[in-house]
Amino acid sequence: MLSPQDMAALGLTLRLAGVTVLVLLVIGTPLAWWLSQSRWRYKALIEALVALPLVLPPTVIGFYLLLALGPSGPIGGLSRALGEGTLAFTFTGLVIGSSFYSLPFVVQPLQGAFSTIGRRPLEVAATLRASPLDCFFSVVLPLARNGFLTAIVLGFAHTLGEFGVVLMIGGNIPGVTQVISIAIYDHVETLQYAEAHLLSGILLVLSFTILMAVYVLNRRFAVVHP
Repeated sequence: MLSPQDMAALGLTLRLAGVTVLVLLVIGTPLAWWLSQSRWRYKALIEALVALPLVLPPTVIGFYLLLALGPSGPIGGLSRALGEGTLAFTFTGLVIGSSFYSLPFVVQPLQGAFSTIGRRPLEVAATLRASPLDCFFSVVLPLARNGFLTAIVLGFAHTLGEFGVVLMIGGNIPGVTQVISIAIYDHVETLQYAEAHLLSGILLVLSFTILMAVYVLNRRFAVVHP
């Protein structure tokens, strides 16, 4: 049986993953669309910035985000000026850090899905007097649904397993910033291997189930592009 503290860590992790995916869809969808359509000569610079979390150690990302979210940082200073206090060691801070760290896992699948659509469906829709916004919602979104599914699953699953970034930004406050990966580390550090096994098994089964679901759904709802 999970202890109340472990249950809180599991619930916080699922909530963090869900909120992070929603934030990344709002941010990542227009960014991925622009990257897939733009012919700007320096587009590679933006693509490199988006992919940066793939190669940077999580502790490096967490350290600089901690500075940015702290009382002397630009984001933390702005938050204090607005009367919201600093964002470090808060759930909001975890969402910001997780969004940055999981950004490529959402943007890259969406960019790939948008790129495979091509321009012909959009040109056909334009000849029918569809506005750019209508084209996006009525043509692009249905054709890119597998890309959205992949982005949602990868972003959610990646956030579930975060450790370094969330530890640097949020610390280890039970019920506030302690996620399941940090709870596992705590159990191992105190030689509570049975509890660590249980939490690790839950995370393993959950991640495997999510990934299996996306593979099955991608095959079942494969999109044939015109």
